[in-house]
Amino acid sequence: MRHKVAGYKLKRDPSARRALLRNLVTSVIEEERVITSVTKAKAAKPIVEKMITLAKRDTLHTRRMAASYLQTPASVKKLFDKLGARFGQREGGYTRIVKLGWRKGDGSEQAMIELVGSELVKRAAERAKRREDRMKAIKEGREPGEGGRES
Repeated sequence: MRHKVAGYKLKRDPSARRALLRNLVTSVIEEERVITSVTKAKAAKPIVEKMITLAKRDTLHTRRMAASYLQTPASVKKLFDKLGARFGQREGGYTRIVKLGWRKGDGSEQAMIELVGSELVKRAAERAKRREDRMKAIKEGREPGEGGRES
């Protein structure tokens, strides 16, 4: 029977497991997308969801709770300033786990844990960069498709 058995041990002692999950959650919040093993992604998902739920309340107490878990002040700032506002109207399901296949080295199954909507943010940033490059190319008097090299 599995009564009162929760979480993942990840073949680590408790302090190493806590450190691993803290680093993984901090990376997910900072980068919005992290590639890891499926088991680690499943272990980190509920913690990321709890952090975003804290960010939606945005009080001094919730900031301190998040800061006590996350590794960097920049991740706390991003969590409360950007992600809390972005997921303010959403009732849960802030993360997604996408299986990527097997790693070549050891055959471990890989997965990508990402924040929902981050693909839209990344695409918008890429579009803005391309638009900026086009405008720069037009101002310099060359075609946007050229790489800036003279033939």
